[in-house]
Amino acid sequence: MTERIDGLNELNKQIPLQDKLTATHQYLNQSFPFIVRIAVAIYDPATGLLKTYLHSSGDSNPLDNYQAYIDDVPSLKAILDKGLPRVINNFLTFENSESEHTRRIGRQGYVASYTLPMFNNSDFFGFIFFNSNKTDVFSEKVLQQIDTYGHMISLMVINEIRSIKTLTAAVKTTGSITHLRDPETGCHLDRMSRYSRLIATKLANKYNLDDNYIEHLFMFSPLHDIGKIGIPDNILLKPEKLDEDELKIMKTHAAIGRQMIDELLKNFGLENIEFIDMLRNIAEFHHETVNGQGYPLGIKGDQIPIEARIVAVADVFDALTSERPYKKAWSNQQAIEMLNKIAGETLDSDCVDALLNNMSEVELIQKQFDETSFG
Repeated sequence: MTERIDGLNELNKQIPLQDKLTATHQYLNQSFPFIVRIAVAIYDPATGLLKTYLHSSGDSNPLDNYQAYIDDVPSLKAILDKGLPRVINNFLTFENSESEHTRRIGRQGYVASYTLPMFNNSDFFGFIFFNSNKTDVFSEKVLQQIDTYGHMISLMVINEIRSIKTLTAAVKTTGSITHLRDPETGCHLDRMSRYSRLIATKLANKYNLDDNYIEHLFMFSPLHDIGKIGIPDNILLKPEKLDEDELKIMKTHAAIGRQMIDELLKNFGLENIEFIDMLRNIAEFHHETVNGQGYPLGIKGDQIPIEARIVAVADVFDALTSERPYKKAWSNQQAIEMLNKIAGETLDSDCVDALLNNMSEVELIQKQFDETSFG
């Protein structure tokens, strides 16, 4: 009997999904050294956006923080419509392509590709891209072996995101069981999560935020107020302004949220979800202010995790521009003036600028998730 080293043993470890993708690529290179990049893009069915998520090309990735509507990328839309992979063994005229992502790929020196659509129970989930720096390498024999790795990567990605969705479902279920309701609508969560992603994308270079971080921020941000489940109805649903004692109770939702997350992670066996500290930070610190006058700890400036600062701006902007039982919706211009006024005092200036300097994208999100149409 002889022992053998498992070349994919890294996949058995509790390591980030990014590291698992890199390990898979390194193992695949033993047989196919011409594959220089594996990348994953995630699809958002609510908006039709494809978003870069993971890649194994180190610092040379040509598509960091990139997104596009699938209808605007005919070559990828064709793959989805057919439900079949696509092979390109030679990018001959990439500079003349109508697709920005194709031009970027070509400029990076990738001259051949294999694109595999991902499906989860027949639902389209995204794409896996295998890129090569050599032409005419994706033969049928090679593809038969690569398919196995592609489906393995797909399962790893789906498992990671399914865990987060399980956590989200647990929170919603808890709220239903306890008959507690937050007056904020589902559309509020749709908008603020996308505002959060927009802000993070615009700050990616300054704060070194990669696509994996940004996508987890997008997925975690709707859980920022889960602690409100523990706030009594007479306070949570009160249409008038809260008095001092009621406000003290309302402020406890930040600490309650952190406690709930820890308990849910333990009960559902999800402690090893990647970026889980980001979720804790969002729930606990999204009401901290840069001047130190926030809660629950009164930390300030850079002491507040960047994810909490991002979510705070997204949440405040949408709260101002949304109708509530106790207020009318503000116009975008009124909200812009308010955010500019409190930037650097209550809200992080970088995060405010990242949102307000991209109002065309903000308005598109508002249109896509309008209360009158979706709420």
